[in-house]
Amino acid sequence: MEAMEIDPETNSTGKDEGKPIMVLLVGAPGSGKSIFCDTVMRLSTRPWVRICQDTIGNGKAGTKNQCLTGAASALREGKSVFIDRCNLDREQRADFVKLVGPEVEKHAVALDLPAKLCISRSVKRTGHEGNLQGGKAAAVVNRMLQKKELPKLNEGYARITVCQDEKDVQAAINTYTALGPSDKLPPGFFGQKNSDAKVQLGIMKFLKKKEPPGCSDTVMNVSPENIRSHASKEKDSNQVLESCEEPKKGSVDSSISLENAPTLAFPSISTADFHFDLDKASDIIVEKVEEYVNKLGTARLVLVDLSQNSKILSLVRAKAAEKNIDSKKFFTFVGNITKLYSEGGLHCNVIANATNWRLKPGGGGVNAAIFSAAGPALETATKARAGSLSAGKAVVVPLPSASPLFSREGVTHVIHVLGPNMNPQRPNCLNNDYVKGCEILRETYSSLFDGFKSIVRNQGEPSKDNLEKEFKGEVQLEQGCRNGEQKAKREAVCEADMNKKYKSFAEELGPNVGSSGDGNTGGQRRKAWGGWAQALYDTAMHPERHKNLIEISDDVVVLNDLYPKAQKHLLVLARVEGLDRLADVQKEHVTLLKKMHSVGLKWAEKFLSENNSLIFRLGYHSVPSMRQLHLHVISQDFDSNHLKNKKHWNSFNSPFFRDSVDVIDEVSQNGKATLKDENILSMELRCHRCQSAHPNIPRLKAHISSCQAAFPAFLLQNGRLVRVEGKDANH
Repeated sequence: MEAMEIDPETNSTGKDEGKPIMVLLVGAPGSGKSIFCDTVMRLSTRPWVRICQDTIGNGKAGTKNQCLTGAASALREGKSVFIDRCNLDREQRADFVKLVGPEVEKHAVALDLPAKLCISRSVKRTGHEGNLQGGKAAAVVNRMLQKKELPKLNEGYARITVCQDEKDVQAAINTYTALGPSDKLPPGFFGQKNSDAKVQLGIMKFLKKKEPPGCSDTVMNVSPENIRSHASKEKDSNQVLESCEEPKKGSVDSSISLENAPTLAFPSISTADFHFDLDKASDIIVEKVEEYVNKLGTARLVLVDLSQNSKILSLVRAKAAEKNIDSKKFFTFVGNITKLYSEGGLHCNVIANATNWRLKPGGGGVNAAIFSAAGPALETATKARAGSLSAGKAVVVPLPSASPLFSREGVTHVIHVLGPNMNPQRPNCLNNDYVKGCEILRETYSSLFDGFKSIVRNQGEPSKDNLEKEFKGEVQLEQGCRNGEQKAKREAVCEADMNKKYKSFAEELGPNVGSSGDGNTGGQRRKAWGGWAQALYDTAMHPERHKNLIEISDDVVVLNDLYPKAQKHLLVLARVEGLDRLADVQKEHVTLLKKMHSVGLKWAEKFLSENNSLIFRLGYHSVPSMRQLHLHVISQDFDSNHLKNKKHWNSFNSPFFRDSVDVIDEVSQNGKATLKDENILSMELRCHRCQSAHPNIPRLKAHISSCQAAFPAFLLQNGRLVRVEGKDANH
């Protein structure tokens, strides 16, 4: 096929919009190419088209020429394109590289994941578009890997990204997701590949075979029989996937994909040791699932029980069938909730824990099993979120990467829930008051599903990368220590760092920071946020006790950020109880948001009258490090010794930072603001003007001190940048 030409009247390669991008995905079956495409396309503001040879022929497998034609057509329309084929050797990629000229950016993303992971995924998956699954997949993956040739820049690519593990893959997804219609990624080669010898050794270990002499540079032959044998051992624990129509024992409904959608696995709440009536509980489960299942998009809900003869599963299954609930979005599963992927092949990003009011390990049942399987990291992370839990409520806890549940099972979040108790030997027994009990159980499932919905909404798909470290503003809470001694040591160091920051706030703002003064509710919230994160709350609620505040009114308090990230950096605090963060904002708070914006704008204009070279941006962090809703008013020079690391930079220069004008519009129209998760903070460092990439903060600071490039187009719209009237923000 000849190189295509793009019509300048219809493409997006003009000055105001960036060039279309063609991304060739390179990877064996099971490496996650389709999930990569789907995730970016779902979350990105740039128009993308997926060209997949498995579906190019009206939903069926097609030819390479059809893929070339489809790609050319999409690119002519100004859309960016993912080429979702294996593309494992240079020859297979060459025709796509030749297809376009300089009017299209050519990228390659190589998903060079361990062979054993690709084989395992391919064997276990069901309902694959190209029908490559089961035992036959092993031989195909093995054969294709013998031809593997990772892309090189001299093939004609502007940018190549090599991903060696799932963390790398998520970082690449974040990079392309954040790419707006007019943005451009820096060219070059990113990532470093492992040697073939290490990859092939992984295959041999996966099959538990010794390496024959002299074969370290070759791929051993893998038979479907070997893989079937290995896979069957993983299925020997009687895990059974059950749709609303009960399948044969040990079978998997081929219509249900086990990998592609965010999934919440949850036990039946209160029916075990809390002795809640099974029939009433099953009615409520089906009622709440029916209410939420279509609010979750492609996400799925899975009710889990250990027993093959579980009565609650049978009741729920029958009642869900009567309601015609989509069995692809809700089904039941027999298995250990802490081993759903390793033993049952069911990938659940989020699991629910029926816990106790103290949020402590122990007590038997699901709570003991989950805390034990997750290790001390979960208890530490839970303490950082809440100190106790009331019946009917839930708390979402991101799971640290040190947890075995994270690394082995792929679980990124645990949602603790507490249901009603009918057992007189347990605390807060309702003494068979099922009117109140049913009300609390409904509230419990609503809290659980709302928590899951917030994860799906904020992240698109739960991400492993966002859990590498919890972002805590100036400090990083290192969670999930591998043993008790390390855990205690790290907690002591972190507590010292946090207290140091808190002490600085106290000294700056006055002697009363941290005093309760607001009863038990405030104390409980302080415990959940941690003492160091309470300074802004104390200041907003009791400004008369503090010094160095530059404005106080009935609605807001204004102060200089104690750790400014630029020459001018103010905080406008809301003086409303219960508004801890942007996630708490509802339509009723629009007037307050406008007031905060007006005050911030007034101060920005005051600074501009003193120095007209400054440019300001007003906005909120999606997930704040300190309690109490606060608006940042920050100059765009970022000239500050307190700006020290990637998370500091990306918290103000990525979608994680929500412009105040956009927040006001979204809350006015939708009743809530769109939030982004901390995984975005791991993005590469890029100049906020020219978008050039830099390896570290010192290099970035040196660059931005002299960069005079135009700001990205989206910042120049809707009043997102505040500058002197008539001053060109491009310079």
